[in-house]
Amino acid sequence: MRTKGLGSRGPEVSVIGFGAWEAGGGSEWGESPPEEQVLEAIRTVFETGIDWIDTAEVYGRGRSEELVGQAIEGRRDEISIFTKVAPQPNGSGFRAAQVRSACEASLRRLGTDHVDLYQLHWPDERGIPVEETWGAMTELMDDGLVRFIGVSNFDRDLIERCEAIRHVDTLQQEFSMLQLEDTDLIRWCGEQGTGVLSYGPLAYGLLTGAITSETRFDRGDFRGSDEEGGSLFVAGNRERNLAFVEALRPIAERLAITLAQLALAWNVAQPGVTAAIAGSRNPDHVRSNAAAGDIVLDEATLSELDAIVSRTASG
Repeated sequence: MRTKGLGSRGPEVSVIGFGAWEAGGGSEWGESPPEEQVLEAIRTVFETGIDWIDTAEVYGRGRSEELVGQAIEGRRDEISIFTKVAPQPNGSGFRAAQVRSACEASLRRLGTDHVDLYQLHWPDERGIPVEETWGAMTELMDDGLVRFIGVSNFDRDLIERCEAIRHVDTLQQEFSMLQLEDTDLIRWCGEQGTGVLSYGPLAYGLLTGAITSETRFDRGDFRGSDEEGGSLFVAGNRERNLAFVEALRPIAERLAITLAQLALAWNVAQPGVTAAIAGSRNPDHVRSNAAAGDIVLDEATLSELDAIVSRTASG
C-alpha cells in the first residue's frame, strides 16, 4: 500500500488505517457481532498493507484496546498503535496526573510498553488549561511511553497553543465528501507539518452505497439519532446524501472500484490529509477498504468529483 509521512517529524504510514471504534462494541453501534469475528477483522490488517490501528480508551470503555491487544499479540513489531485519552466525564481526564494514569492503563490493556501515537480525543470543557494537558503529553514522550503526540477535534487556536510548547504531530478530524467543515484547517495543518488522520471518511456507511432510504438501524446505533454523525441520516439530510452517493456511482463503475474505495481514494488525495481511518467488524470490508490505498485518482477524475462535492455543499 502507498504510504505518506505522518507530518514533518513522524514515520511513514499506510494511507489507510484501521479504526477500532466499532471493535469496542457498546451502544453506539447497536448489536455487536461475536468477538472472534471482531478479532479476525482486526487481524486482517496484517494481510492488507495497513500498518496502523487507531483506538481509544473510551471505545467500549477500554474493550477496544483490549481486543486490539489480543489481535496483535506476538506481532506487535509489525503494527503501530494509535490511541487516545479523553477529558472527563467520559474519559480519564486532562489533568497532568490523569493523562499519565490513562496512558499507563491503555498500555496495560494493549499489552505493550509504548504507544506509537497518543492523542487528546477532544477539547476539555471544564476549564483545564490545554497547556497543562499538552505538557503532560510531552512528558510521556520524553519518558518513552509514547513516540508521537497529537490531538483530535481541535480547532486552530488550540493547536497553536499546543504548538507553542511542542510540535503537534497529528490532528485527527472528521472529514469526508459529506463533511467538509474543516477543509481549511486540514490544509493549514498540512502546511504546518502536522499530519492529518481523517475519521468518518465513509460518512458512517453512507458513502459505501450500502445504506438506502429504507435502512433501519439497531436500537442504540448512533446513526439513528440526530447527534454527531447521526445528523447525516435524519429526514431530509439522508435523502440529499443518498442522491449524492448516486451521483458518484457512475464514476466508481467506470473505474471498476467500489463506492467506498472511491470515497477513500478521494479523501487521501485532499490537501493536508495524510491518511484515512476506515473501521469495520467485517474482515472482507477491511480488505476492500485497504485496497483503496493503492488507487490514485487522476486530475480529471478528481475535478469531476470535486464538482459534485461542491454542488452538493452549496445546495
